[in-house]
Amino acid sequence: MSQCAGIAFYDLDGTLVSSNVVTRYAFFARNLPSRARAALKYSKLVASVPFLIGLDFYSRRLFNEVFYREYRGMSQEWLLGLAEGLFTKVVRPSIHPRAQDLIETDRAAGYRLVLVTGELDFALGPVVRHFGFDEVVSNQLHYERGIATGEVVAPLLAEHEKVAAISRLLQASQTDRARAKAYSDSFSDVPMLEAVGIPAAVNPDRRLKRVAVERGWPILELRNGKG
Repeated sequence: MSQCAGIAFYDLDGTLVSSNVVTRYAFFARNLPSRARAALKYSKLVASVPFLIGLDFYSRRLFNEVFYREYRGMSQEWLLGLAEGLFTKVVRPSIHPRAQDLIETDRAAGYRLVLVTGELDFALGPVVRHFGFDEVVSNQLHYERGIATGEVVAPLLAEHEKVAAISRLLQASQTDRARAKAYSDSFSDVPMLEAVGIPAAVNPDRRLKRVAVERGWPILELRNGKG
């Protein structure tokens, strides 16, 4: 990597956009070629929302492991083919008003921009192009003969695995931790924020806001015009 001011690591869901892995999966479920299967998948998703909320509160890693099994049987080619439609109909309308401004400020300051997200890779191409990220670190489904098995390629990116990914990128670019930024909205990403010299809580949930206040981290609001 070329010399830069530092590296800025961005979470996606809740941080830059209000959509999340569940709302994006719902798009795929509703658009399955079989209308009967689509109705079944979507109904199952709606019924499981309370369970998923509780699971995510308990462990983001476990949530991902369980939730991504819903992709079992879907074609990799089909998933990639719907990526643009997903961005147009679900992701772009959910981008927080001040998200692009934050990214452009870091870009202008010379930071390398890296998206670090637990989302699956096939959903991220248009997102990366829209924001102009230099690199993306994400989860990947395992496929057999082009069909998703429902398993995630190890290591599953969540919590401390985000820290490991950040550490690898910092080491590879010979960037000191003090010159690294990180942005997230979620308490589950406290390890990610602790891994850099310049952390910021963005649209923070209640638990992350409490941590940010205790540690003196900046709190940013991208959902409206407030700083």
